[in-house]
Amino acid sequence: MATSERDVIDFSALKRELQAAVASEQRFQQENETKLRAVSQGVASYREFRDLVLTCHLKPLEKKDKDRAPRKQPWNPVAPSNK
Repeated sequence: MATSERDVIDFSALKRELQAAVASEQRFQQENETKLRAVSQGVASYREFRDLVLTCHLKPLEKKDKDRAPRKQPWNPVAPSNK
């Protein structure tokens, strides 16, 4: 039996497809949990509900992230620094 190109499995493409499916499922679960939490909290408006769902993937900053952390890009490079 001769093997054709259809019989060859591209494992790298299969791995990428699996990773994309897992990431999509994780995002779905995270959004769904956020939706349920927002409904149980009784958000005031649909806009607030939508904002919660759209930002559910964000993580809050820790104190070490914002307290005296060196700036990589100054907001206003022309303004004098506070040092």
